[in-house]
Amino acid sequence: MDKRLLINLQRVPKHVAIIMDGNGRWAEGKGMSRVFGHRNALTAVRESIESAAQIGVKAITLYAFSTENWNRPKLEVDALMSLLVNSLKKELITFQKNGVIVNAIGNIENLPSKAKKALNEVIIQTKDNSKIIMTLALSYGSREEIVNAIKNISKKVVNKELSVKEIDENIINNHLYTFNLPEVDLMIRTSGEQRISNFLLWQMAYAELYFTDVLWPDFRKEDFYDAIIDYQNRERRFGKTSEQITE
Repeated sequence: MDKRLLINLQRVPKHVAIIMDGNGRWAEGKGMSRVFGHRNALTAVRESIESAAQIGVKAITLYAFSTENWNRPKLEVDALMSLLVNSLKKELITFQKNGVIVNAIGNIENLPSKAKKALNEVIIQTKDNSKIIMTLALSYGSREEIVNAIKNISKKVVNKELSVKEIDENIINNHLYTFNLPEVDLMIRTSGEQRISNFLLWQMAYAELYFTDVLWPDFRKEDFYDAIIDYQNRERRFGKTSEQITE
């Protein structure tokens, strides 16, 4: 049975975030290098984006490369940057077919020039699409994002562009990388690990968390639908009681 038929299209999360974990373990299990795992993860990315677009998810954010990932072996980092460039070029047709707007968050200036160029080109070529926003978190760390937001807000206070009394959640939201995205409704992490690893800490304040043992290179549409179905079986109370939600 097609699991998509079990999904209530009226209750689809607006924003799904994914920590794509398990590439290295998947490769090592096959006696291959970690880089082999990264290279075989593209199908999972494609199927997740297509699945999200098909059921009406408005935004999907993929944790592609964290600020901490720069500490990995140079060979692996170089391979990931090269893979990013090649994947963006290769997947442009898929993005256009599925109406995907490509977006990026993080300290993009830290990326190699080829990666920045490929990223900017795809962002420009997909800016007129309208079905789903696909955001790549690259050289991204949520704590760094929040620190930068505080610094920028502080500058405005010092320059008398903003008063302390005006600072509220909306002001903070507007100074984050994700100012143009809805809050995260559902976070998926593959590979069995159960932590959020400095990813969208502010944005996931009320997100439902879904952990699966499936390693990222093996993640497919059916796995994505499983996460959506699990999400729809939960009661989202936002601090209220079950009785208040029912009423």
